[in-house]
Amino acid sequence: MEVINALGRRKAAVARVFMTEGSGKIVINHKELKEYFPSPLLQFVVRQPLALLEAEGRYDITINLRGGGVTGQSEAARLGIARALVKANPEDKTALRKAGFMTRDPRVVERKKPGQPGARRKFQFSKR
Repeated sequence: MEVINALGRRKAAVARVFMTEGSGKIVINHKELKEYFPSPLLQFVVRQPLALLEAEGRYDITINLRGGGVTGQSEAARLGIARALVKANPEDKTALRKAGFMTRDPRVVERKKPGQPGARRKFQFSKR
């Protein structure tokens, strides 16, 4: 099997995923998954598509992550892994879609407007 690459995005995070057949090792930015994401919850999020398809020991995955925070990065990696798994085996797409792993979450931070302290917040009104 050749290298399969896919892209995952969430908020400001971009994950480039490279997948080959192997022993189930996940490397993110030249670090092990447990070292890059110390939180068990974030590790679980990254592994979700593999666990759903029972493919946890089948592929070696290398991920380049840029931008965003830890939650956005973990969800971007999840989308990238799901897309790479579909490239490897197109029959898995329905199961991944049903679980919600194939949909790119379009929500991003609303921009700050001029004359306001935030996107929607207004300065405190003073009558006098």
